[in-house]
Amino acid sequence: MKNLRIILGSMAAMLTAVPSAFAGAVKVYSSSMLVLIFVGFLALVVAMQLIPAIMTLIGALKGITNKVENVREAKAEAGK
Repeated sequence: MKNLRIILGSMAAMLTAVPSAFAGAVKVYSSSMLVLIFVGFLALVVAMQLIPAIMTLIGALKGITNKVENVREAKAEAGK
């Protein structure tokens, strides 16, 4: 445990001494409004595709659990 603490401490010390690789390459985001609208539209399409996917997943889970309950009921009736 002590060795692990020493290794992690020395790794942390080495990483704090390393300068940032992209410190001088700062760019300002400059894009037109049409590009932002297009990206927003794509995000809206992806979000709208999630709704039917989640509904299908919920339906499949309900179907699976319903089958399990039906099997349990059938076994209980067969045991009577």
